[in-house]
Amino acid sequence: MKSTEVITLAGGCFWCLEAVYGKLPGVKIVTSGFIGGELADPSYRQVCEGDTGHAEAVQIEYDPALIRLHDLLAVFFASHDPTTLNRQGNDVGTQYRSGIFYHTEEQRQLAEAMIAKLNSQGLWPNPIVTELTPASRFYPAGDEHQSYFARHPGQPYCQVVIAPKVSKIRAQFRDLVSGG
Repeated sequence: MKSTEVITLAGGCFWCLEAVYGKLPGVKIVTSGFIGGELADPSYRQVCEGDTGHAEAVQIEYDPALIRLHDLLAVFFASHDPTTLNRQGNDVGTQYRSGIFYHTEEQRQLAEAMIAKLNSQGLWPNPIVTELTPASRFYPAGDEHQSYFARHPGQPYCQVVIAPKVSKIRAQFRDLVSGG
């Protein structure tokens, strides 16, 4: 049996998701990159232009004995607005869409059930538009995009956009973040 599994998530800027998941117990590696497009090995600039079909995403390698897939998905839905099509805050375009790129049938089923449950709870005024798609080839972004928040905490985007998301998740998922 494998000791780790992988899921790929897109929820706007990959720097935000990487910062949110990077400190969760059981998460081994979070890699920022691109998924879901047609162009092989796209550059950050190409994806930002919005013509490649890729989404900014994070690929998360995690230990299911230490963190449940359900918890990873709960953090995902709490860390961005899954009801806005191709937009997160001021980031607009298909590259900022909400998406779950599943690697296993279990991931697909759990994500589908969670979307249905969240929609039925009416937490948002609009339905969830998160795409649920089989994982395709994932292209890691350049080194300058990895661990961005950790390396640039004083950068204005990090202070204004990323830090509040990280604080929100740490508060909302206190038990998960503390490992208990």
